[in-house]
Amino acid sequence: MKNRLKVLRAERDWTQADLANRLDVSRQTVNAIEKGKFDPSLPLAFKASRLFNLSIEEIFQDDSTSSAE
Repeated sequence: MKNRLKVLRAERDWTQADLANRLDVSRQTVNAIEKGKFDPSLPLAFKASRLFNLSIEEIFQDDSTSSAE
């Protein structure tokens, strides 16, 4: 899953630890999500959405090329 977390975080001059604290997750979780190694849970996606005042779709994009079956 592609996401804009790194860009949004950088725009605010936050470290991964800063964002992790705001989302109540570990810095390692933020790192894994930013690198596309981990997809956030729906509650976490909603938290990020509220934090950045953006829709979930504006932060996270499904990068799969096949349709859901």
